[in-house]
Amino acid sequence: MAKRMLLCFYIFALLVSACGCGHFEEAVESDLGTTVEIPEIETQEYIHLRDKNLLYSQYDNTEIVTMYLTVSVGNEADGTNHTWEEVNTYSAYDYDAMGVDRYKVAGLLQVGNEEGLIPGELGYGQVAPNCTVQIRGQTSSRNAQKNYKISVKDNKGSWRGQTTIALNKHQGDGLRFRNKLAFDLLTHVEELMGLRTTFVRLYVKDTTEGTNAKFEDYGIYTQVEQLNKTALEAHGLDRRGHLYKVNYCEFYRYEDIIVLKKDPRYDVKKFEEILEIKGDDDHAKLISMLEMVNDYSIPIERILNDHFDVENLSYWMAFNLLMGNVDSQSRNFYLYSPKNVDRWYILPWDMDGMLKRTEYALVGRTDYEQWESGVSNYWGNVFFRRCLQSEQFRQALDGAMEDLKDTLSPELVDSYVNQYRGLLKPHVYSGRDRLHAPLTRHEYDQAARRLNNEIADNYNRYLESWEKPMPFFMGTPAVKEDGIAVEWEASYDFDGEDVTYTFELSDSYDFKNPIVSYEDISIPVVNFEKLPAGQYFMRVTARNESGMTQTAFDYYVVETGKIYGVKCFYVDEEGRILEDVYVEE
Repeated sequence: MAKRMLLCFYIFALLVSACGCGHFEEAVESDLGTTVEIPEIETQEYIHLRDKNLLYSQYDNTEIVTMYLTVSVGNEADGTNHTWEEVNTYSAYDYDAMGVDRYKVAGLLQVGNEEGLIPGELGYGQVAPNCTVQIRGQTSSRNAQKNYKISVKDNKGSWRGQTTIALNKHQGDGLRFRNKLAFDLLTHVEELMGLRTTFVRLYVKDTTEGTNAKFEDYGIYTQVEQLNKTALEAHGLDRRGHLYKVNYCEFYRYEDIIVLKKDPRYDVKKFEEILEIKGDDDHAKLISMLEMVNDYSIPIERILNDHFDVENLSYWMAFNLLMGNVDSQSRNFYLYSPKNVDRWYILPWDMDGMLKRTEYALVGRTDYEQWESGVSNYWGNVFFRRCLQSEQFRQALDGAMEDLKDTLSPELVDSYVNQYRGLLKPHVYSGRDRLHAPLTRHEYDQAARRLNNEIADNYNRYLESWEKPMPFFMGTPAVKEDGIAVEWEASYDFDGEDVTYTFELSDSYDFKNPIVSYEDISIPVVNFEKLPAGQYFMRVTARNESGMTQTAFDYYVVETGKIYGVKCFYVDEEGRILEDVYVEE
């Protein structure tokens, strides 16, 4: 499907006739005295978002834009009194530990080609700094190759209508084009909004350490249009509206954090750890929505029909399911609501982790093969869980999956992959990028050729996931007078089948020699004798009547990745139980 440059919307019935018909159709007389028949109007209340496809046809999809960035030490007033080495040394976690804002430098950004600057492009003829530069991203900020946020100053121009330019290295993506591929595929999905992307080759001249610097090749980046007020307006949306970047939100109420600005508890930093504020900062509508989502006396169908767009939500989830973009349960998307519309929409964001099953297998990583496959991936989010329990939403999701499976055909995927492989592979295995390429040249081709097949694999995993029990959380063991008790959440089965559990306890996470083992447990609780001091591991497996199994949400982290369905705890010398908590460093 091609995107259409329009905003489709439906309206309530203007008039309901005495017979109860939901259409407005009658004959009236015009000013000329002739009879004019008012056409029949379809009446529904949904407002469906539609993107502007002209935004994506203005530039060559296969080009690599060349950018030249000259960095210099600025001044303390705007926080740019730092060196380029400082900017590239510290991660987001380092800044949090130091309690300071991310370091910036002054920059002169100029756009051209491999031969030099191009007249009329950003920075042409300029010699003074026109921007500031800092790292961007959270987990990725630990990588040797950094992502950069370049903010063009007021009255210093723009690049393709954008003054915030995000350059993403995607060091963990062996192909280096997955995020752009995802957004390019979105241009074929009219039910979802997209963002403009392009490949960039970046050259940097570092004058922060001296005046004799020369431009150095920093390799290939993907530039992704930043979702902000400017982008909303460019895509035909309401720049005055509410826009939140979901950093980590499971749609709980978060009563002490998600509060109004006038509330004494209001702390922007804590608020934005959950939802980063990108639009209107009157949070009343957001709070109202979260309260309804967490009010189980309100049917989820009512919430969906009155405050969300089922089409938008089902297509967004279907797209991520088919792409295998597992890191979308509670982050890596935006929440948007127009100023005068009491309805929320999900806008796609970071998708560089999509279609990676083959690549993970090539590098020996298989730690997302459990509940992160299929609809169970979204079961830990309170809103998505309620949606999946709705027959109405499940039917919409099935329809979106069928539609997208046909739209995102192997031929379409290959048409992009073949272009990008030929364009980027020579760059990935040269210069700085070669030092951090996770795949060999042969593996690169293997992973690229398998991308189209992974969509079909993910569709089959989606179908299978409906047949499995849903994942659940294990509780912390509790010391009782006569021993130790462990409880866990009951698993959910879409077909209403009975679910039983197997419980195992061991002093090693491979469970080769279990200390305790129970099978065919019908009630999610077990009791066993007290344990001597030491480290212990427990796991619970759910099984339905059809023999399909599911692990718990809990996991234990080792050097090679996550061990799913396993929870670690300690017993100290006094018999007290301490839960092992994984802290991301």
